Amino acid sequence: MLIVSADDGAFGSDLRAIYQRLGDLTPLMQSIGMELESQVSSRFETRTDPRGQAWAPWAPSTQASYPEGGNRRLLDRYGDMLGSLSHEADANSVRVGFGQPYAAFHEWGTEHMPRRGLLFADPDSGTLGEDDEAAVLDILSLWLDDLSK
Repeated sequence: MLIVSADDGAFGSDLRAIYQRLGDLTPLMQSIGMELESQVSSRFETRTDPRGQAWAPWAPSTQASYPEGGNRRLLDRYGDMLGSLSHEADANSVRVGFGQPYAAFHEWGTEHMPRRGLLFADPDSGTLGEDDEAAVLDILSLWLDDLSK
């Protein structure tokens, strides 16, 4: 058996302070949730998925049968889906999503409707887009910098 021990005299108090500050990660998770909400919300303006790819336009049949009224914009007829975008954070996690059940059809696509991603670069694996990952890493980096002060 290999046993390694170290004298933490030089940095022990810093490590203990960091450990104590790590206790409740809710503020960190809130920050991540707010940033991801902002990223997703901007996709309704840019009409792009998390990889930066443009959403497929409406099929001619959809355009022809689209009801009068509303915003007449892709994924934004009355603003209900965007209005249902929210996040929930606790000390261990953050969840970002939509309150409208039909959002899943847009995220994954269907047999008759192309995928118009909002949350994931790849919904099957649950991976974020590069910009979303970079934003989360920036938040983590700033948070860790604050911890070390």
